[in-house]
Amino acid sequence: MTDNDAYGTLEFRNVVKEYRVRGAHKTLRAVNDVSFTLEAGKTIALVGESGSGKSTIAKTILQLERPTSGGVFIDGKPVPRRGRALKRYRKDVQMVFQDPFASLNPFHTIEHHLERPIKLHKAVDKGQSVHDRVIELLERVNLTPAEPIARRRPHELSGGQRQRVAIARALAPGSRFLIADEPVSMLDVSIRLGVLNLLARLQREENLGVLYITHDLATARHFSDEIMVMYRGDVVERGPADQVILDPQHDYTKTLLQAAPDPDRLGQMRDEVRAALAAAKG
Repeated sequence: MTDNDAYGTLEFRNVVKEYRVRGAHKTLRAVNDVSFTLEAGKTIALVGESGSGKSTIAKTILQLERPTSGGVFIDGKPVPRRGRALKRYRKDVQMVFQDPFASLNPFHTIEHHLERPIKLHKAVDKGQSVHDRVIELLERVNLTPAEPIARRRPHELSGGQRQRVAIARALAPGSRFLIADEPVSMLDVSIRLGVLNLLARLQREENLGVLYITHDLATARHFSDEIMVMYRGDVVERGPADQVILDPQHDYTKTLLQAAPDPDRLGQMRDEVRAALAAAKG
């Protein structure tokens, strides 16, 4: 594979990540021998409660944390630790952060946020200006009319618009893999579906590999090809999305499903409460 070829797989291979507990002679194992392969054009949902190790996996993939053992591989090769090869890796693997309010600098325009990765990675087509590339990205994430939006600052946009800018910024270098860490949890319920549908469309059209980190099994099922369920650093269940949701095998997965909102169950509970109140009045 040449330097101009797109990476096809991102592998997380037998990774263990431990942290030393401050003030104690012991370590905390946040990730315990986890392995998976994310292919271009596929989405894996990483599901679990807070503290299960999901974000540690994301940080390790992004080289913000170094694994205690095991490693991250791209196209079968270990992720480089320095130099131009690491810069290429950062071009191909980008992050969509949970909080669109905190991930954008309030002092800069939207155009500035998108220009930085474009210029850093020289991500423009021959004959295309950086400004034209910015406008193209804004239109790709359905932020139109793009020209006035490019001149605005983050506080002038809604939460959903800011997250769309964050997605455009992640795409700006020409990335092949997106790590989406709870990308809609900070958004109003009414606009979450639109952002998820946007990610799904971009995943198909750009042939992106997406690691979708979430605690929401409902969106995990509809947005992903495969689901991995994490509990205290271990992957306790994995498989095709429909299989994991419709036929869960592990008790923890069953508990997560029971905790998820179920319109049918809520309707049944409402009817039972109404019946009980009617009986009490009678």
